[in-house]
Parts: sequence; C-alpha cells; structure tokens
Amino acid sequence: MISDPLLNKAASLAKKRNYESALRMLKDDEERYYGSFKFYYLYAVICLHSGNFVEAKENFDLARKQKLKDKSTMLGHAVLYLKRMNTVQAVNYYLEVLEMDPKNRTAKKALSVIRKYSASEALSDWMTQERLSKLFPKIPSPGIDSKSILTGSLVSIAVLLFVFILLTGLKVINPFKQKNERASVDFILSSQDRNAPVQVDGSFRYILTRDETSNLYDRALNLFTSYRDEAAKINLNRILESNASESIKGRARLLIDNMEVPGFDNFNRGDNPAYSAVRNESLLYRDVHVIWSGMATNVEITDEHTKFDFLVGYDTRRTLEGIIPVTFYSPVRINTERPLEVLGKVVIFDNGFGLEGVAIHQSGRLEN
Repeated sequence: MISDPLLNKAASLAKKRNYESALRMLKDDEERYYGSFKFYYLYAVICLHSGNFVEAKENFDLARKQKLKDKSTMLGHAVLYLKRMNTVQAVNYYLEVLEMDPKNRTAKKALSVIRKYSASEALSDWMTQERLSKLFPKIPSPGIDSKSILTGSLVSIAVLLFVFILLTGLKVINPFKQKNERASVDFILSSQDRNAPVQVDGSFRYILTRDETSNLYDRALNLFTSYRDEAAKINLNRILESNASESIKGRARLLIDNMEVPGFDNFNRGDNPAYSAVRNESLLYRDVHVIWSGMATNVEITDEHTKFDFLVGYDTRRTLEGIIPVTFYSPVRINTERPLEVLGKVVIFDNGFGLEGVAIHQSGRLEN
C-alpha cells in the first residue's frame, strides 16, 4: 500500500490501465524521489504491465539496490529473465523467493511452467503476453494520503494511548524515537582481554600501547552500536594490522562479521572516506564501503559480472583523482557518457585496490 500522494495517484491510474499517464506523472517528479524504493518499484512494475520491459528492468535494478531482499522486486527480475528465455537466472530468483516465502504462489506457478515447458521451443510457444502477465508482480494498491493520516490516524492513536496510560498506569515507549542502538554485550572486551591487550613479539604495521588498543576497540564498538559500521571498521582494521592480542583481533573480526551492507538510502555519508585517504593507507579501509563519483570506461558486461575502470573524481571532467577497477557480480546497465556514483566495498590487491560493487546511481542530476 502506498501513502505518498503522487505515488498514490500514479498507482490509481495504473490500476485503471492508464499506464502512459501514470508513467508520465512519475517521470516528471523523478528527481524528487532519488533513492526511493517505492518510486523505483512502482515505476518498474507499471512499465512491466505496460510492456516497456527495458525501463522495467532498469528500475527493478534500482529498486533492488535499495532493498536487496524484496520478494516483489525479485519476481519482477525473474519474469524479465523468463521472457528473455534465460530460465537459469529466472529459476534462481524464483527459488530465492521461495526460500523467504515457501507459499509464494507466483514463484510456484512459474517454476511449474518452466518444468512443464522445459524445451526452448515449447516455452516460447507458451509465452504469450496474457500468460506471462499472470506471473507479473502486482501494482501496489493506492493507500491513504498523508493529510488523512495526520488528521485522523494520529489523533486516534494519541487518544488511545492516553486512555491506555490512565487505565493501566504503564510506561509507554515513545514510538517516534530513533532506532534503538544495537546490542553490544556480546562484543565487550573481557577483563582478560584488557589485562593483556597486546602481543610482545612479532612484526606489525601499527604498534599500539595497551591503552590505545583497548580505547580503539571501545571506540569501534560505540560506533557499531550507533550503526556507523564503516567508521567502526576503519578502527577495527587498524587493530587487525597491529600488535593487538589475537583474542582482541578475534573479537574485531566477529564484530565486522555482524555489520550490514549499506545501500544508498542508509549510507552515512559523513563517514565516507576520501579516495586520497584510501590510496594512502589502503589496508585501513579493507572491506569498508564508500560512495565515490566519477565516470566509467572500458565497460565489460556478461551474465555473471560487470567490470569497468572507474575514473574517480572525473564526474566534473576537470579533476581525475585516480583510476581503479570495479567489479559487480551481476549484469549492470551503465551509460559511459554520464557521471555516476558507485557504492562499493574496498578490496585490496597485491598492486593496489579496487571496489566490489554494491550499487550504482546514475542520473542527470549528477551532471549539475
């Protein structure tokens, strides 16, 4: 269900099969919805139902970058692969949906069709637009507009909460407070770790004192509990490259394993490392996620990967900070004539570093 007024109206038009007007309305306000999963998904699914499969694919890709594990987006990708007769990729998506939702009817029906018409010619004969459309994810239902929510629902909730407090005397948790901090008790250093935080013998890139080791770990843990994973990871990488004890290094690795992969929508740009910082001390930034702007060149796209040379900082076509390799382990559409932002994880090579791609943002607004 959609509550945004514009998206709500576009969904209503699409439900009435007025796809052209719905898409035109969304396109006119595209810039305002940069990074919005709801916008990308709605645009993609309307394109799918209207028969515009190229733009459907582009926007399902954008939606998936915001929510990697959304079932409806996966169903959209799957049916597009099925239309292209790429049953291997389609089956992979359908099986992934069933792992999350074993009762999903669309995925079950699609797999049944693929099994029944396993030969390419038979599947091609089956695949009419009417039959294929039954495997499309649904257009989201229009919801209540924001004004109705503010004037109706919030007032009702406030009254109910007030009555609840009067009747029960219980303390009510503020529903509008920020997201709770992560639990950190499992990662707190033990007294044994604090008593012997460093190694005496060995060769290390960074030499830390006892206090520096403990303080560095505690700082990383505080950042982790505040969902600032990338800043925490930099501190933990210093520990891993130092004379810290193996016990503390083990805790640092465990902490890193419990961190999340960011998207454009939740990436903390205040913790975004500069290219020059990574170039100067790349080991400190191992597996740290960054968002850098630039241009792509020497693009290579297959069904399994997308590789290109990334001209970092060249989005303005004035300054080139450096050139690094970027690899996405999936096909990604890239316009080499336009600037782009890459969200990726720093990977270290013997002769330098590059990025393992997570997501790409590319739109006209970057040219301004």
